Amino acid sequence: QVQLSESGGGSVQDGGSLRLSCAVSGHLPEIYTMAWFREAPGMEREGIAFIHSDGNIRYEDFAKDRFTISRGVAANTVDLEMNSLKPEDTATYYCAMAPRWTRLRPSDYNTWGQGTQVTVSS
Repeated sequence: QVQLSESGGGSVQDGGSLRLSCAVSGHLPEIYTMAWFREAPGMEREGIAFIHSDGNIRYEDFAKDRFTISRGVAANTVDLEMNSLKPEDTATYYCAMAPRWTRLRPSDYNTWGQGTQVTVSS
């Protein structure tokens, strides 16, 4: 059974950067999608970016110029580099896994981490 654990959240100033990491334990299926989502208080969970098992990567429009998803330096990790952070990026950030190739519909994902808090102050 796959388990996910996020780390790297914290508090930064407007314009700052953070690197989130999602550690994957267990055996991933041959075909999968790993993704990052975020959820701000009172808002719906929002997709940020995904990476397929074949390396295909896509971003939501708001993330294209500031966020980068990648396989981490450490084995079995998926990272999210976030630059030029803004107060509106404040949210709990989650990584998730879907056992097929998909996009950023939360209901497609059956495995979620516990989340890591990102707070950006002005």
